[in-house]
Amino acid sequence: MIRYDVAVIGGGAAGLMCAIEAGKRGRRVLVIEHCDRVGKKILISGGGRCNFTNLSVTPENFLSANPHFCKSALARYTQWDFISLVERHGIAYHEKELGQLFCDQSARQIVSLLTDECAQAGVRITTDCSVNGVERGAVGFVVKTDRGSTEASSLAIACGGLSVPKMGATVFGYELAKKFGHSVVPTRAGLVTAARP
Repeated sequence: MIRYDVAVIGGGAAGLMCAIEAGKRGRRVLVIEHCDRVGKKILISGGGRCNFTNLSVTPENFLSANPHFCKSALARYTQWDFISLVERHGIAYHEKELGQLFCDQSARQIVSLLTDECAQAGVRITTDCSVNGVERGAVGFVVKTDRGSTEASSLAIACGGLSVPKMGATVFGYELAKKFGHSVVPTRAGLVTAARP
């Protein structure tokens, strides 16, 4: 059985960012993605140009049972941090209405940015790999896939919500969280169009 420090289930934006940060901290990281490539939802966002962040990202834009959580999260990694990363990768971008930032060329550039950062951090990415189950292991978790089992000290569930079922969105992540004792609140839209004044 192959062992990792961190197994990340899901190769979208959240999963890849999680993997990058863990890899930068010297952890041995595996990303498991059920699709044939990572970042498929990124590729369709913003009409193929990827609305990768907004100029204004404030706690007031988030709904949470704990309104203070997003304050600390947003203070640790701001939109300016990601904009700086985009600029370091030489990706040209432009601002649209309401401060939305889009790639000038293609969302593929953001996927390349994330996979390049993963490579630099020593992250291993496995695609076209389905997770069949997760159990507690001797030291962490055992992730059972259609390619065998992997043991990891830590597990990140980043397999997305239910927003785009045509792209394979399922309740798997919610069910896995419940299995390990987490409560799941009723879901609602995570991204909505901003109201115009």
